[in-house]
Amino acid sequence: MSTNTNAVDKAKPTLAANTGILPKNSEAVALILNTLLADEQVLYAKIRNYHWNVEGPSFMELHKFLESMYEAIAGTIDDTAERIRKIGHYAEGRLANYLELAHLLEGDYTKDPREQQKNLLDDHETICRYIREHADEVQDKYKDTGTNDFLVGVLKEHEKWAWFLRAYLG
Repeated sequence: MSTNTNAVDKAKPTLAANTGILPKNSEAVALILNTLLADEQVLYAKIRNYHWNVEGPSFMELHKFLESMYEAIAGTIDDTAERIRKIGHYAEGRLANYLELAHLLEGDYTKDPREQQKNLLDDHETICRYIREHADEVQDKYKDTGTNDFLVGVLKEHEKWAWFLRAYLG
């Protein structure tokens, strides 16, 4: 997973999972999931920042929209961490490790709603591409049907948020 010596992957669970996924495969899948977890955490922080700092004539609508988005992402974060645990690995939990693993960037501060929406659209679509890149690999190469199903569900959620953001930007 992470190259940081304090990363959680250095610790092994007391009792290994024996659910039919080879240990080397579950380790590779855990890295894919921890990378997704890192991206979700960066996205969550960005949405909260925008929620707190949005301004403009549609303030209340956007404030509530962003709140519904970060609440949904919080659920995805928890589900992703739990999926990592289900396959027998530890979920990353340190900000330093998230920033090391993530594809997404925190970005500069902005209070401009359109810029916020464009940034979030790019982030949701980046996560969509990452999941598409790895979902079949998880199924075909690593023989993890459960994680493939999980990833497809997460993909659908990010596609929905991307659609909403494209509609705002219309």
